[in-house]
Amino acid sequence: MRTLVRSLLVSLGVAAMVGLAPMPAQADDPIGILVLKEHGVGSAAQAQPYVDKFVGMAAKHNGWTEAKGQYHTTRSSAEKFIQSQKPQFGILSLAAFLALKGKHNLEVVGQVGASRAGGLQYHLVSKTEADLAGCKGKSLASDHADDVKFIDNVVSGGKFKLADFTLVATQRPLQTIKKVASGDAACALIDDAQLAELSHLEGADGVRSVWKSEKLPPMAVVAFPAASASQRKAFQGSLSKLCEGEGKSTCAEVGIQALKSASASDYATVAAAYAK
Repeated sequence: MRTLVRSLLVSLGVAAMVGLAPMPAQADDPIGILVLKEHGVGSAAQAQPYVDKFVGMAAKHNGWTEAKGQYHTTRSSAEKFIQSQKPQFGILSLAAFLALKGKHNLEVVGQVGASRAGGLQYHLVSKTEADLAGCKGKSLASDHADDVKFIDNVVSGGKFKLADFTLVATQRPLQTIKKVASGDAACALIDDAQLAELSHLEGADGVRSVWKSEKLPPMAVVAFPAASASQRKAFQGSLSKLCEGEGKSTCAEVGIQALKSASASDYATVAAAYAK
């Protein structure tokens, strides 16, 4: 009956008017998982087979009869997936989580301990400047400048704004560092994963960190409104077990070291800063 009523409301174009929330999935409905990793190395196509394997493992642990995951590298493509597929769960980069949590009513259920994921700490690096003050007013390369609010309110900790620099926008993580190494930019804003690549890049000798942010929370595991209360509870309870035993190698393939239960309180400080 409820499904029939909802269908009638939608057909009459009044669902939005009455604020009808998405119906939680039933126990035998397919489970959808969105993985949104921004500013990573590699394409969605390269990552998808590993995500498929991880989702299959999660389905086995949770007794899901059918589950499908999809990997995205941009919010725009992820939004299309959310609208069309109505997933139950997601694993999101911190900036993306903060930007989308209100719009999609996301509930934190866990955290990701990931290798090479980046985003736990940000650095200003330079070959010529000694500190943050030296970088201000000069050219700043970054592939993280697409979310000005995140950088200004969360990453900087109130120490700077992107408007304090002449921005040199880049598209790829390693391209950012190369701008500083070549002298095309005085400084660069990068994350910890990019910093770890410095020693492996030819011509990057002398590029060093001259400022670093506070440590930030890791990627968030979230539940969408389509997930029922029982599904949320079961999935949250299974997180710590997913990367143990036979699941350890599968998690390692997608760069996940561990998963653990979490709540909104673990992200409260950065959420409040982002909302300013």
